[in-house]
Amino acid sequence: MAEIIGIFPQWDQAPEPLWREVLGRRLRALRSDRDETLAQTAERAGISPQYLSEIERGRKEPSSEMIAALAGALDTTLADLTLAVTEDLRRLSRVRVGARAAISRAAGGDTGRPAPNRVPGPPVALAMAA
Repeated sequence: MAEIIGIFPQWDQAPEPLWREVLGRRLRALRSDRDETLAQTAERAGISPQYLSEIERGRKEPSSEMIAALAGALDTTLADLTLAVTEDLRRLSRVRVGARAAISRAAGGDTGRPAPNRVPGPPVALAMAA
């Protein structure tokens, strides 16, 4: 399994959440809204409750077929689930950007001018084979 190593422009910058983490939180919320146990949802999706638990905790990266099976078990579509996860990621990214800007202003770092020799852009993630 590949290990993810994040490289960020600033060492104090928190990494963005992983897709699997946000997907897991969304799946857990959908399951909780239905007042279902892990076993009930897992049975309908055709997976073990242990595996569903690992997906919900963001520990496992499910295949697209597994995500589609979970979406169906939770009475939603793959498109709606993907859209919801994407919206969650965008919301979390805006929160992180806003928090960094507020910290920078509080530290006296925001002069209204662009920082010299600073390349803007998202963090870069590299995958290394284990």
